[in-house]
Amino acid sequence: MESAATRLETVQANIARMCKPARREVGDVTLIAVSKTHPAHAIEPLLEAGHRVFGENRVQEAQDKWPELRTRFPDAELHLIGQLQSNKAEEAVELFDVIHSLDRASLLKSLAKAMDKAGRRVPCFVQVNIGDEDQKGGCRIADLPAFIAKVRDADIPIAGLMCIPPADTEAAPFFAFLAKLADDNGVDGLSMGMSGDYETAVQLGATHVRVGTALFGARG
Repeated sequence: MESAATRLETVQANIARMCKPARREVGDVTLIAVSKTHPAHAIEPLLEAGHRVFGENRVQEAQDKWPELRTRFPDAELHLIGQLQSNKAEEAVELFDVIHSLDRASLLKSLAKAMDKAGRRVPCFVQVNIGDEDQKGGCRIADLPAFIAKVRDADIPIAGLMCIPPADTEAAPFFAFLAKLADDNGVDGLSMGMSGDYETAVQLGATHVRVGTALFGARG
């Protein structure tokens, strides 16, 4: 069994290797360790190895795990990478440092209200339905410019765009398309790439990669 520290070193080395031909700095890519479904004791070895940026899918799960972990590792940064229900906006704003799934007007309204109440602005990635899939969340591509304008009007910091390409297809064209959409809309960040395709994502400009299995191993 590889240790968590060894797996972390491997992923970091792969990111560095892909940055070179793309003429990118390693420091421009944030590795989000996706700790969803993994208990606190499985997260601790990565924290002890020095990693500080983690991703969770569900508000409730993060509430159960992270308050205690953060008492010991107060500089840990927590990203919400899963779909967010509007009625959980207030809890999400309290707990997370970045939200990756802002994708509709009702959620925008709830988040803006929650941020006003909390007195803090949480940067958000606008999730794009890059493959135009009915079953997936994400703003429709045609609606993206208008939605980004609404986010800016609500004084919510836009961290960038996020996507999940269709399963079982070549991810590269979707990553390239997201990068173009970001450029067209004056947005810098790109949250794209997971364990199976993060190296491709780095080549194509990802600023944030969301890696779970390659760091934690397969979920039981």
